[in-house]
Amino acid sequence: MKKYFPLLLAIGLSNGLVACSGQNKLTTDNVKTMDEDNVITKIKLNYPVTKKGSVVDSYFDSKVADPYRWLEDDRSDETAEWVSAQNKVTFNYLDQISYRDTLKQRLTNIWNYEKIGAPFIEGAYTYFYKNDGLQDQYVVYRYKTGQSQSSAEVFLDPNTFSADGTTSLGQLSFSRDGSKLAYTISEGGSDWRKIIIIDAKTKQELETRLIDVKFSGISWYKNEGFYYSSYDKPKGSELSAKTDQHKLYYHKLGTAQQSDKIVFGDTAEQKRRYVGGSVTDDNRYLLISGSVSTSGNDLYLKDLTKPDSKLVTILDHTKSDTYVIDNKGSQLFLVTNLDADNKKIVTVDAANPTAENWTDLIAETDNVLSASTGGGYLFTHYMVDAIAKVYQYDYQGNKVREIKLPGAGSTSSLGGKADAKTLYFSFTNTTTPSVTLAFDVATGTTSTFNKSKVKFDSANYVSKQVFYTSKDGTKIPMIISHKKGIKLDGNNPTILYGYGGFNISLTPSFSLTRAVWMEQGGIYAVANLRGGGEYGRKWHDAGTQMQKQNVFDDFIAAAEYLSTEKYTSSDSLAIQGGSNGGLLVAAVMLQRPELFKVALPAVGVLDMLRYHTFTAGAGWAYDYGTSEQSKEMFDYIHAYSPVHNVKAGIQYPATLVTTGDHDDRVVPAHSFKFAAELQAKQTQAQALPMLIRIETNGGHGAGTPASKTINQYADIFAFTLYNMGIKTLKK
Repeated sequence: MKKYFPLLLAIGLSNGLVACSGQNKLTTDNVKTMDEDNVITKIKLNYPVTKKGSVVDSYFDSKVADPYRWLEDDRSDETAEWVSAQNKVTFNYLDQISYRDTLKQRLTNIWNYEKIGAPFIEGAYTYFYKNDGLQDQYVVYRYKTGQSQSSAEVFLDPNTFSADGTTSLGQLSFSRDGSKLAYTISEGGSDWRKIIIIDAKTKQELETRLIDVKFSGISWYKNEGFYYSSYDKPKGSELSAKTDQHKLYYHKLGTAQQSDKIVFGDTAEQKRRYVGGSVTDDNRYLLISGSVSTSGNDLYLKDLTKPDSKLVTILDHTKSDTYVIDNKGSQLFLVTNLDADNKKIVTVDAANPTAENWTDLIAETDNVLSASTGGGYLFTHYMVDAIAKVYQYDYQGNKVREIKLPGAGSTSSLGGKADAKTLYFSFTNTTTPSVTLAFDVATGTTSTFNKSKVKFDSANYVSKQVFYTSKDGTKIPMIISHKKGIKLDGNNPTILYGYGGFNISLTPSFSLTRAVWMEQGGIYAVANLRGGGEYGRKWHDAGTQMQKQNVFDDFIAAAEYLSTEKYTSSDSLAIQGGSNGGLLVAAVMLQRPELFKVALPAVGVLDMLRYHTFTAGAGWAYDYGTSEQSKEMFDYIHAYSPVHNVKAGIQYPATLVTTGDHDDRVVPAHSFKFAAELQAKQTQAQALPMLIRIETNGGHGAGTPASKTINQYADIFAFTLYNMGIKTLKK
């Protein structure tokens, strides 16, 4: 069965200015660029004027001005003009970097190879995802099970959903017999989805599309209908208005969406920001998870064999992350961190499922556990200093074997249907392109099913893990990757990447964009900061609320380590992060501007006093706290909130803020306000650019067309290398 996770604030990369009247008086005359002969010339940057309003908010005994509040209105013509004007300045600047097109071509070339996903069987067909090379979206193919893959036909082609490739395919969920499919689409990168229901054999739509669906799974009950989740449509802007009450619905095939029954979340006592439902594979139980934040959930069960059965409580609090991964009859198998910070697997009978009746099946270890099922077995996935270890267990809790992996790296979840004889999973690390492996559940044999065809020679690169010391003495792991044979002379262009939040772990993985960066002699470093999930709940909690500064200190210490060990220096070091990582980059560039040459905050949470007033932002309070929570919390948040801590007269790193105008996870107003503050507080003596790149028809990152991603990274890398003083690219 499929477990349910609340949808978290995710990493993503994803466009200004009105103003309002004319051009900003600031002209930065001494920004260097290169003409075709690599002769240093100068670009003039004329930032558009961003008008200032008079809004002032009161927090306890403090008054805080919010002069750019008007930029929060994503539906206004004024904001649209601001976006257009800012993009004009940014792209004019980028157009003058001579090797930008070369980077774009190199990214295009490395992207252009056939990519094929692992097969999965539904009904009479075997399905797989495939991209011919430069298609904006992956295509779903299928063939009759037992026939050759060469006989495959196109089943769903998302590239036909919109002219510009910005309508993407989300999840696929087949009915129990594989005869019907419900799938989601996202338009322009929005988190709001539509659900389309088709006959899997004929591919014809069966009924009117479901609309206004957000943060939802799709879980079928038999072949009759499915459970899904959403919010009431907000008043005001769909892209920025607050969504605060998530509900679970049941859709019976052949009925109108308006008649869908609310199963959970319709009463004030049960108010939840994230709700999900999942039906066990035997159609016996409906499992419901409810959360008020991105950490912690309560858990309920309904016996679907009894039409009038009531909800049974498994957990009546949100003090743990607990979910059911499978059942054998009435015996439930759960993964939990209740009284087990690194998680364990427990069992309980559905007749008496509360925590006091749980029995440990696979005990907690020193390493963080996630679990999956398939082929009649349980699989435990552990992170050992962010490196994967995977084990196979039977349902009695007996270890069968450790799964042999190709090396040190990361794996996808090893799982599938209960009757599968072969399971498929992927393996990757920073210098190893993803390979799909086939695992024989009976013998434990692992073989290569599909190897990446990307033109990248791993033998020319090296990746190693180091441990450095943060400000308070905590040891932090970091993986550093680069070409073999580089000199550690402090002159290497380096990108330091981090996230540090929401229990999300950064494990080693291959990236086409990173490959191009390393080809240019660049170093790529990824730090496993506190706030993430690499070492369990204590590691996560050590980077939340009143301990958020630990995350920034960990990132600063990583930068200092890279300079001390001569990998790079402040003149050649860029910092990068998206979403919560965008907050990280912005906060650190303001706290220690002298450490970095370039800052790349993407889709960042940057107005910490108001983040909880937009979309589902209130659900992030476990990590951040809120400005309204207490005076102590307000003071703490206010002290690092990027929008409120830009100072005049400070030389900040060259900054390229990136966001999307359809980002309804972290609304673009965060980035708009931050860019406006940076531009307003520069002086003529401060020549480094403070730019914002706003992707039109782009969201938080998921489903971004390949063409947009290529253009985006060509711009990011060109901006970064140019501001590090790089005149020419390596061939």
